[in-house]
Amino acid sequence: MARTVRDAALESRTARGKLDPSGQPYYRALEPGLLHLGYRKPRTGAGKWLARVYVGNGAYRLLKIGVADDLSDADGRVILSFAQAQAVARKLMVAHAAGGKGVGTVADAVAAYLKYLEDENRSAASVKNVRHTLEAHVIPELGDIELAKLTSETLKDWFIAVSRKPARVRTRKGQPPRHRTRSDNPDHKRARRVSANRTRASLVAALNHAFIAGHIGSDLAWRRVRPFKGVDVAKVRYLSIAESKRLINAASPEFRPLLQAAFLTGARYGGLAQLTVSDFNPDANTLRLRTRKGDGSERVFHVHLTDEAQEFFCTICAGKRGSDLILAHTDGRPWGKSHQDDQMAEASRRAGISPAANFHVTRHTFTSHAIMNGAPLMVVAAALGHVDTRMVEKHYGHLSPSYAATAIRKAAPRFGIKPGNVRPLR
Repeated sequence: MARTVRDAALESRTARGKLDPSGQPYYRALEPGLLHLGYRKPRTGAGKWLARVYVGNGAYRLLKIGVADDLSDADGRVILSFAQAQAVARKLMVAHAAGGKGVGTVADAVAAYLKYLEDENRSAASVKNVRHTLEAHVIPELGDIELAKLTSETLKDWFIAVSRKPARVRTRKGQPPRHRTRSDNPDHKRARRVSANRTRASLVAALNHAFIAGHIGSDLAWRRVRPFKGVDVAKVRYLSIAESKRLINAASPEFRPLLQAAFLTGARYGGLAQLTVSDFNPDANTLRLRTRKGDGSERVFHVHLTDEAQEFFCTICAGKRGSDLILAHTDGRPWGKSHQDDQMAEASRRAGISPAANFHVTRHTFTSHAIMNGAPLMVVAAALGHVDTRMVEKHYGHLSPSYAATAIRKAAPRFGIKPGNVRPLR
């Protein structure tokens, strides 16, 4: 039986209480060069025991052991004394030498994080998106790197490379990835930096999960890699009322009701596609919509309809049962993912709208005109399904009528400039 190693700074709760809180564990060698016992001291609560096992080539693997007996007496299973933590650490070293695996590389951390998301019942779509992002941009470049050897310089180089890589083109399953032609357009550069920020956020979430689980001793490497600032605010495109009418008229008869519903409510494509007749309340003049959040939860909210919108939904729901879809293909099939893309492209072409509008422009159009017509930001935010006004203020606040705008229009000088004969297309 291996002897218990003594350490005046770690072996008693009184001694550990005198240590400064630190993200980097305090280590005591149990088998020099092969095994160390680590103690991470938090700012509040009980500390955590970790085992640092040598895996070869100068790299170590961190394995979580348990909670230190800082606040409660040790039970030998979850709460461990200094001596008990040593025994568990030695068993982990033996198990690892025999082929046991922990979270030792970035790829291991990504796999553990994706499993955590699935165990948390996150929506299949959100887990799929995170998986695609990490497998496409993280695993090929960083997957084989040991967590203990991950440096901020490596992460910064990777982050810059991701921001400079052209956008990927969607390909069929099994085909090699393809990329768009590199562009120096400032808006394209901004979009790539936005994408790089999202990729970085997914990687940081995976690494933080590994850090909290005790598989890496410090989170400084990725905390030093800051996201790009000032790139998230894209130019919000909305259509004029005349353009909206042209687009609706140019849409195919099958697609036109869905497009009309979008312009009338500002609802997202997915929310409209799953609407049933029972979601429309003609007495209260409201529509029940659903939105799924990033944590997998679903939130239900109700939007008030204009007289025009109420008449539209009364007409389109006539003769249908409560469980029937309000908006569907002519053969009854539900509108599915990406079904709207070709329809929007063709309608834009026929309506003379260039560049072609995507479906989300209907949401921007509804919101922009509502705000320009004087609707309070909180009211518009509620209609869009937001819990507060932050997103609306960020993207549409400049459209809201204000004292400054009124004062400028009233007091700014006029120069008698006459417009030409060219008029916009109606």
